[in-house]
Order: sequence, then structure tokens, then C-alpha cells
Amino acid sequence: MQTTVEVKKPKRSAAITLNRLSYRVSRNWMVLFSLLYGLYVGLPFLAPVLMKTGLDPIGRVIYTVYSFFCHQLPERSFFLFGLKLMIPLAEIQANWQRTDNPLVLRQFIGSPELGWKVAWSDRMVFMFTSILVFAWVWWIFRRRMPKISWKILFLFLLPMGIDGTTHMVSDMFGLHQGFRDNNAWLASITQNAFAPTFYAGDAWGSFNSIMRMVSGILFGAGIVLFGFPYLEEFFTDQAAWIKYKFERAHLDL
Repeated sequence: MQTTVEVKKPKRSAAITLNRLSYRVSRNWMVLFSLLYGLYVGLPFLAPVLMKTGLDPIGRVIYTVYSFFCHQLPERSFFLFGLKLMIPLAEIQANWQRTDNPLVLRQFIGSPELGWKVAWSDRMVFMFTSILVFAWVWWIFRRRMPKISWKILFLFLLPMGIDGTTHMVSDMFGLHQGFRDNNAWLASITQNAFAPTFYAGDAWGSFNSIMRMVSGILFGAGIVLFGFPYLEEFFTDQAAWIKYKFERAHLDL
């Protein structure tokens, strides 16, 4: 009577496949980052496009998902397909609800007349979109750009910390009632050298909107200049190590 002996297949082939996949990811990590992260930063802009084209259910899903990552206050957000890039609070209240409750205000996503809100606030747009843009610029000039230290990174992030913290403290006195709404302190320092619309509110071109733009862009630049050289170093070493192992084993990648 003959006995059949089962021979277990070695797991070597699976390990080889995983290593080949890891090698390709390491060699093309910037492409993968651009695709995945680009999708992440692009979806908030897709939401108003979907609302404009009548695909409301999909657009509302995007608003809902991104509401977990952003306050989405309409007076601090960009609007597409309307007459204004940013809509003052008074105009939103006149066309929608007369409320100062942030939990209610954030529910306003727009209208055919006013346009449709980007699913991120202006600060988030500048923060996260600038990371993608600076990543592409860094990739082109990466051989000439040195790493920055954590101290320099701190300087890049400091404006965001100051602007965000002062906004948060100001809003504790009531939304649009704190010192960052009228910026009377700034008007006093500059002796009202600029138009009243520069000091008050969040409209595009105001001090508040400019600070959110500048601090957001500096945030993105700092993250890329500090973190991406380490990512490049890691993936380069990973690819070199896998290539070395395959050459020793006389295998093709």
C-alpha cells in the first residue's frame, strides 16, 4: 500500500512577490503619494462641482466625511460657481438663517445663487494643498535642497500656531464677537491705514484671510522641507536593500 506524502510549498514565492511590490513602491513612492494624497486634497473641491452638476447625494457624502476633519464654517470657506469667492456672514444670514451658532452655520453648503462651498475651510485648503504643491517642487529640486532642522520647522509652524490659537481664544467670546473679528488692536497699531474691510471679518483680502493663507502655506512648506528628505532617504535605502538581496539570490526584480 502506497502512502502519499503531501509536500508543503515553501512560502518563498510569496516573500519574493512582496519584496518586488515593496521595491516598486519604494522606487515610485512620490507617484503613489501624488495620486493618493492628491485624491484627498481634491475631493473637497469636487463636492461643489457635484452639487453644481446635480449629483447632490455624492456631494453631500463628501461634505459629511470632511466635516470630521474641518469646522467648515461657510464664512471662512471658499465658494465655487457663485459671484464671490468668500461670502460674508451677514450675506449668509440674509440668504439662509440668522444664526451665529457654529454648529448650525457649518451646515450651510451653499445655494445655486451663492455658489457651493468647498468642503474645507480656507485654512485647510492652504495647509493641505500647499503640501502637495511644495512636494512637487521639492521633488524637482531635491538634490539641491538641504534638510531643515526641527528648529527651523518650528519657525515654519509658529505662524499657524499663533493665528489658530488666537482665533480659538477669540471665538470663545462668541463667534464673530471676539478680538479677531474686528481686529481693533490691528487698526490701532496701523492707525487705520487700510480699508475697514481689511480689519473686520473673514472675507477674501481681509487680514484674517491673509493670515490663514500665509500661515497655511508656511505650514505646508515646513512639513515638506523637513519630512520629505527623510521619506526619500527611507525609500531609497529600502529599494537598495531589496535590490541587494535579489542580486545575491540571483533573482530578477
